[in-house]
Amino acid sequence: MKKEKKPETRILRKGRTTPHQALYDGFLKRPISAHEEAGLTQREVSAIMGRSHSFLSKCEMGERSIEVFELLQIAQLYGKPAQYFLNLDRPQPRKASAAGGS
Repeated sequence: MKKEKKPETRILRKGRTTPHQALYDGFLKRPISAHEEAGLTQREVSAIMGRSHSFLSKCEMGERSIEVFELLQIAQLYGKPAQYFLNLDRPQPRKASAAGGS
């Protein structure tokens, strides 16, 4: 009997090209700057959250997605409102010029 392949529970985002990649990259900058402003290391934050030492590093590099409840916990640790992490400027779509030049 053939085993069914289990679906992947986590999607790696590093190097993935999507229409929303620029927006996602902007989102990833928020936790990085917030942990630096809080004066906490990635290891300290991960330990406080009861996670492995590489947890926050993988999140900040886009190798692991951040769950909503994790984002709320991170916001509380950094003393930031959750909206801080979500209030991103959406990149404007490029407009083709009529003349084909710049």
